[in-house]
Amino acid sequence: MSEATPGGRLEDEQLVDWLRLIRSENIGPRTFRQLINRYGGARQALEALPELVAKTLRGRVIRLVDRDEVLREIAAAHARGVRFIASIDPDYPPLLREIADAPPILAIRGNATVTRRDAVAIVGSRNASAVGLAFAERLARGLSGANYVIVSGLARGIDAVTHRATLMTGTIAVLAGGHARPYPPEHEKLADDIAEHGLVISEMPFDWEPRGRDFPRRNRLIAGVSRATVVVEAARRSGSLITAKFANDQGREVFAVPGSPLDPRAEGANDLLRQGANMCTRAEDVIELLAGASRFSSQKDLFDVSEAAEKIEPLFDEIDFFAAPPVAFVHATKVSGNAFANIEKTDFTGDRRSQTTPSTERDPSGLIISLLGPAPITVNELVRVSGLSAQVVHGVLVELEIVGRVERPGVDLVSLVYNQ
Repeated sequence: MSEATPGGRLEDEQLVDWLRLIRSENIGPRTFRQLINRYGGARQALEALPELVAKTLRGRVIRLVDRDEVLREIAAAHARGVRFIASIDPDYPPLLREIADAPPILAIRGNATVTRRDAVAIVGSRNASAVGLAFAERLARGLSGANYVIVSGLARGIDAVTHRATLMTGTIAVLAGGHARPYPPEHEKLADDIAEHGLVISEMPFDWEPRGRDFPRRNRLIAGVSRATVVVEAARRSGSLITAKFANDQGREVFAVPGSPLDPRAEGANDLLRQGANMCTRAEDVIELLAGASRFSSQKDLFDVSEAAEKIEPLFDEIDFFAAPPVAFVHATKVSGNAFANIEKTDFTGDRRSQTTPSTERDPSGLIISLLGPAPITVNELVRVSGLSAQVVHGVLVELEIVGRVERPGVDLVSLVYNQ
């Protein structure tokens, strides 16, 4: 990039121009690069756009972000400790820089030095089982102990437990919205804690409230930052599978944790294993494979996408001003016979019916049932994961055992009965 300073960073006015360009209507990462390459800089591209739009779009006008709007965003971001880095900046995650649709600008908060360490993404169900949460925590700690940075999406369930397990060693949270609007809202404090030793990143405007399409955009960044992605629990209708798809398309390793065939929360992960994903039953599975692997995986065509996708939506409403072949990104596909069948767009929003509510807002019995599955877990682990007192958990388990909802396959083990 010719606009870089000797240190690889943009000057203040160049940053303003870059933000103006990428924030403008119908300008996405690929269009941004087209324009920069054609005109030699963001300011020249902004000056050329009105005439280019008139020629290309036959009189249609697109909105260009004005300078004052960008200056207000920069001021608000700086007041919250957020700074902007370009893809040419040495603090920009190096693996993310190499994906086809890497964001030209990232807004980051926290310790950027974590981007210099290898990263592994851990993703999974928001409505995770206690077994899944316990394994995700153990996996995160094991990988962190091997000096890997853990990456996830700040969501409830698997994401949150992996972030919390690695707060002191550095974790990266990728936001679907802007830094002023972390989702879910109750994880704002978690985002603050992550920024103490790790990093919170977003490609969206500072005050952007996340929408449905922003979650798969976030998922591509989760995969893009990481050398590998591990899916701990994922139903067939799960955004975690899209993260795995992006990882595979980017040439990164994909792992899945096997789960009980009786638990719907394990169906997506089990499907990944059938399609050829690496099995993960311990942190060493990931550590050993990455230690012997090249920087990019040799694994190709993990998912069968030979059939035409029933529905393909681009992640960005980009305009190809120079008649280059269009590139579509899968947002939601329905392809029979593979792990991504029956993925629906509603699963990418954080506020649909599939989204669980915080445990503090749920009755203890409902919370315990949601955490249990066919795989046994110790009562002590259930107490820890649920956040409830031991007295409350034991009381709920007695009630559930009386009505036949749970069984005790061992002295201190409990599991959910599915044959109701």
